[in-house]
Amino acid sequence: MKKHAIIPIFIPHHGCPNDCVFCNQKIITARSKPVSADDVRSIIETYLSTLSDRGLDEIEVAFFGGSFTGIPIDQQTAYLKIADEYKQKGLIDKIHLSTRPDYIDNEILANLKKHHVDVIELGVQSFDEEVLLLSKRGHTIDDVYKACKLIKDEGFTLGIQLMIGLPGDTKEKSVISAQKAAALSPSLARLYPTVILEDTQLAEMYRNGTYNGISEDEAVDTCKDMYRILTDAGIKVMRVGLKSTDLVTNSSDLGGNYHPAFRQLVEGQIAKEDMLKEIEKLPENTNSITFSASPKSFSNMIGHKGINKKYFEEKFPNINISYEMDETIADGHYALTKTV
Repeated sequence: MKKHAIIPIFIPHHGCPNDCVFCNQKIITARSKPVSADDVRSIIETYLSTLSDRGLDEIEVAFFGGSFTGIPIDQQTAYLKIADEYKQKGLIDKIHLSTRPDYIDNEILANLKKHHVDVIELGVQSFDEEVLLLSKRGHTIDDVYKACKLIKDEGFTLGIQLMIGLPGDTKEKSVISAQKAAALSPSLARLYPTVILEDTQLAEMYRNGTYNGISEDEAVDTCKDMYRILTDAGIKVMRVGLKSTDLVTNSSDLGGNYHPAFRQLVEGQIAKEDMLKEIEKLPENTNSITFSASPKSFSNMIGHKGINKKYFEEKFPNINISYEMDETIADGHYALTKTV
């Protein structure tokens, strides 16, 4: 049973003057009405009416979409006052927001602390200056380090978001970004392969041949290595890949890279590699083995649409391989429990 729930409040591009090549939020925002404080209250009330009596351990209000701290301070305060009201009443447990590294300073953090914000996620995207420049991010790596230090020094929970496959990016650069992110010891991270959306400069670049995008296989392979780096450092990877709702109405993935089960593709690839290492240690006369995983990790062990199971059947036709669930095994681990 799910023990954690998020009340998402989408704050569009208001407050962000930048025009990143991959972002279409300015166009979407131009068509949309700004979110009011009353809207925030209404959204929270609507969600809370469905979340009561579910035995949840934690409910958090999360402001997503735009760069929250780029919004005028009085508007930030109006939103935060509503969320904090529910927090002080004990109806929610945390307040969570996302923003840019260059929209963090002492004054901003003082206001967030005053309204009991808990989690601040930074859209870092890359730790490579060339990638940031080509993507028109409008901030530098130095901004990232300064913001992370300020956030942690003030006692907030830090999250870092990274994108894979931006202009000028390579697998090596993305892996280094994960290593540098891990060195900052955030509590959580998100990994997003670049998706080419309509109404973006990236779509124009794709059409005129100045940007080729990243294939699904490349994205899975790169994210797999980044995922290992982050989780090995004890960092919770909250999301891998975009949600379907992130592909906004009337927009499409021109590069064909979006996959609704992208996280499972990545975690399934990790499972396959771990299991392969175990099989390769076995004596040559082994004819039957059983792999076990927790119920939560069982689908990753099998692979998306059974791709891992098929792979092992073809690679090791002389070994009968079976798969079982075992609640005693930690999530993300794949144990070789029987061999004959």
